[in-house]
Amino acid sequence: MIEVMVALGILMAVVIPLVFTILQDQRQARDLYLRAVVMEIVDGEMEVLAAGAWQEHELGPHEYSINANSATNLPPGKFIFTRTEKNIRLEWRPQDEFAGRRIKVTREARLP
Repeated sequence: MIEVMVALGILMAVVIPLVFTILQDQRQARDLYLRAVVMEIVDGEMEVLAAGAWQEHELGPHEYSINANSATNLPPGKFIFTRTEKNIRLEWRPQDEFAGRRIKVTREARLP
């Protein structure tokens, strides 16, 4: 009986840290996936804006709508386009700061 208890103790000492490691890796993989999705969307939209679509927007910050199907995988948030006299900026802001803590993405470009 003592041998079984010792074996269970050793097993639990190994399994519990392993479970926490697996959960942490899953969370990190999800954050990296979300960051990649946001970067692809922002980079693609920034190319369109830098090509001349920025002229359709007034000065100041505006909520920017996108048509990317992959945006449905993102946590709640919004894309913000900001135009100044010399620069344009597109960023994704998560609605909940905790959910999007590692996936804030911003791109800027100078106007011609």
